Amino acid sequence: MAPETLTGIIAHYRRRNPFIQVEPLIAISTGGLRMKAVVMAGGEGSRLRPITANRPKPLAPIANRPIMEHILLLLKAQGITEVVATVYYLADHIEGYFGDGADWGMAIHYSLEDTPLGTAGSVKQAEDHLRDGTFIIISGDALTDINLKPALEFHKQNGATATLVLARVPNPLEFGVVITREDGRITRFLEKPSWSEVFSDTVNTGIYILEPEIFDYMEPGKQYDFSQDLFPLLLREGKPLYGYVMSEYWSDIGSLIQYREAHIDLLNRKVQLNIPGEEKIPGVWVGAGATIDPEAQIVPPVCIGRNCRIKKGAVVGPYATLGDNCIVEPNAMVVRSILWDSVYIGAGSQLQGAIVGTGVTIKDNVQVQEDAVIADRCHIESDSVIRTRVKLWPDKYIEGGSTVTMSLIWGAKWRGSLFRDLGVAGLSNIEMTPDLATKLGAAYA
Repeated sequence: MAPETLTGIIAHYRRRNPFIQVEPLIAISTGGLRMKAVVMAGGEGSRLRPITANRPKPLAPIANRPIMEHILLLLKAQGITEVVATVYYLADHIEGYFGDGADWGMAIHYSLEDTPLGTAGSVKQAEDHLRDGTFIIISGDALTDINLKPALEFHKQNGATATLVLARVPNPLEFGVVITREDGRITRFLEKPSWSEVFSDTVNTGIYILEPEIFDYMEPGKQYDFSQDLFPLLLREGKPLYGYVMSEYWSDIGSLIQYREAHIDLLNRKVQLNIPGEEKIPGVWVGAGATIDPEAQIVPPVCIGRNCRIKKGAVVGPYATLGDNCIVEPNAMVVRSILWDSVYIGAGSQLQGAIVGTGVTIKDNVQVQEDAVIADRCHIESDSVIRTRVKLWPDKYIEGGSTVTMSLIWGAKWRGSLFRDLGVAGLSNIEMTPDLATKLGAAYA
């Protein structure tokens, strides 16, 4: 029987002639980009703490899929299957998750920085993998659904040494602004300008299309940054640098607010990336093995992970994401909140606008208020309140009946009551602060 699929055809002809070259057929039939990509995955994600205290930012999930996995699947869908990942912070976590890329149908090589080399210096370290042609740089911790083919065509048409992919943003002050001529040729860079210096709303996305000759401008082992060192040098040398303005979605997820917004944008389908699970009804994605009680209320859009259990009277959504193996007990409410894997929500508890890390236990009748962040493995006993914008670092224990009014970074627990058998007790400068002592003294005055 003749093979019917492209894979079958390739296997058939390889058996007949093991020396036949079929890779061009693959690229043509899929419309793929026959080139390599570098995924920048060395970031610490310090602005996303405490949720990145135990994991690198590229592994922070957006709708139950790590940011970097979204990017790799985007590259693969466009025919790019060979990737170099530059890693530094918690590099073993990234290598452990993705391995050699075979599970994603890709080949992933890793370039580990022993010391920080900068964005360009880390790519220089991987030069041996990239010398054979045009390649793409893309961030592993920013979310985008960019179509790379028009950008590559723009790069080739202009004979560019480097093409920077630009995006229009309403507030460019936190980004590097790029000034271009009408034909797209770059004339100037502004790193995080003031309003008086803003002449453009096109900012650097960290997505670049580069020619191998850029390696000639860097020395091995030295620290180089693309936007501060290499690109200004190429500009002074008169090399053709161009800016391509993308029209698709892009977010650098530079804050906890943007992390929440990225979830909302993905659930709203503003960003065209796949959401894990089966879309049972419009706007409701449910993973394999999840069970939802018929009397639970699911308000779209929501993303529910594998093996979750949502019990009678619970309310989930809108704009809620539950990671794998989460349990929501009867009459609990999870609204506009992001739960990572293995979170337990007790009966009658309410979460609104919260972010909850992996392995967190929230007992009965707990209130977690807007913009609160609870990091991995925290334990919150019943009848507690986590106030607005409070952040709990990993492994904290909150006693029953507590009202947590300030972020808890140091120490292991928050006491539920002020007075103990021997009076007022607590850790100096953590639980017993000068502010608390002043208020206590004023109460007795």
